[in-house]
Amino acid sequence: MNKRFKITKLDEQQNPTLTLEQCKEYFGTMPDFTYEDAFISKNKEGVTMTIKGDFFMWQIQDVSFPFRFFDGEIYVAVSHPIIMEKVQEIAGDLQAEFIEG
Repeated sequence: MNKRFKITKLDEQQNPTLTLEQCKEYFGTMPDFTYEDAFISKNKEGVTMTIKGDFFMWQIQDVSFPFRFFDGEIYVAVSHPIIMEKVQEIAGDLQAEFIEG
């Protein structure tokens, strides 16, 4: 089962401070990430689901993993240790923390 983590950076009043512009700038320097304004998923039966939002898609070979920016935080479902390693790397680069939730 996947665990959901968020990458967050809080101010003194415990409000998230990451901005979409800051994230676009950061992820724009990473060649294995692309920005998308929607996440599209198709199941085995061919049913397509589209979620509008701000997504930074991490591409590993032929698989994409969505990192979603929402309300000053970045959310990601961790289904494999390599994703957790990337979460830790991103949090460190952004001088943020990662927490389950």
